[in-house]
Amino acid sequence: MKITREFVQKIPKTDLHLHLDGSMRLSTLIDLARENEISLPAYTGKGLKEKVFKDKYQDLAEYLEGFKYTTAVLQSESCLERVAYELALDNIEEGVRYIEVRFAPQLHQHKHLGIANVLKAVNRGLSRAKEEFNRGGKIKSGNGVPFAYGIIVCAMRMFDYGYSEYFDALLDVHKHSERKWIFSLASQELVKASVEARDRFKIPIVGFDLAGKEKGYPAVDHRHAYALAHKNFLKKTVHAGEAFGPESIFQAITELNADRIGHGVHLFNSDMIRDEEIEDKNAYIENLTQYIGDRRITLEVCLTSNMQTIPNFTDLKQHSFGKMLEAGLSVTFCTDNRTVSNTTITDEILKAVEAFAIDSKKLKNLVAYGFKRSFFPGTYLEKRSYVRQVLDAYEAIEKQFIK
Repeated sequence: MKITREFVQKIPKTDLHLHLDGSMRLSTLIDLARENEISLPAYTGKGLKEKVFKDKYQDLAEYLEGFKYTTAVLQSESCLERVAYELALDNIEEGVRYIEVRFAPQLHQHKHLGIANVLKAVNRGLSRAKEEFNRGGKIKSGNGVPFAYGIIVCAMRMFDYGYSEYFDALLDVHKHSERKWIFSLASQELVKASVEARDRFKIPIVGFDLAGKEKGYPAVDHRHAYALAHKNFLKKTVHAGEAFGPESIFQAITELNADRIGHGVHLFNSDMIRDEEIEDKNAYIENLTQYIGDRRITLEVCLTSNMQTIPNFTDLKQHSFGKMLEAGLSVTFCTDNRTVSNTTITDEILKAVEAFAIDSKKLKNLVAYGFKRSFFPGTYLEKRSYVRQVLDAYEAIEKQFIK
């Protein structure tokens, strides 16, 4: 069976690595900037794509520049709710039926907006879209699968003055303390607040993440926050192997007990191993790959995003996704940032199919990984039932396209 855009758009899909502040509609960014008197480099979608949200970036640092504009407009409940609502609608429109929206609540926290209300606002937007679709008789006109979502809260590996009012206050209060201790404290506070919001307000907060500058800011500095998340049954994912090498991935898995890894693009890059005690780098990578495979630790692969931020990537076939497939690892297609990377899950799948010769049987398995390895906000039996519904719908659609 030929895998076409029509088929990919139709089948139920997931996006498990989806940043709220990197995935807003450009028209909404412009609207909110004008409403809140925030200056932008341009006030048209075309202009913003030329000056901020480009096809290729010099590095990850330049890629992250666009977030200063998106986070600036997300400083009220109404703005957060709107963007979350529209993000869910955009995913529903292209057949994505399960998303895990991640963001750093502390970037939106200030004296007029507490962290609980930040989380409530995002949840209201996502929930409204879910209810409209699932109760509006639209499931049958889609792909037969109801829409569901979870929220992943992100801690920052590091932060500085100017990141948010909350971070400014924290740095002031602890100005005589070591910075990495302050970063760790912020992460622990985020876990506590998120667990309380989950348990008290029934917000589907399903996971904890660590994002931001990877090089120079090791994940192990946040081990206390991850231990706290682990104790409170929050699933765990970590941005690792995006701007640093295999050791960063190993640390995320062994020190932070990560259930999934965000990106992991440098998993097979022996040149990025820095530990001088590792004499046989190839053996280290083989052992790490085996470790990941044995434990079915899923890699949240973001093809377009990686191509944009890694300067020496000129052809998608250079991406380590091919080696991940060869090793039989659990991988899932993700956008990372729909706006910043100008992509969709449909685009990500089609790019992978073309570059890595993925056939229909392999594609079905890869799509299934997204649902099976999700942090689904329900009981284990409910998740199993949902996955079964997804697979039944997928197979029914598949039959329609077999000629």
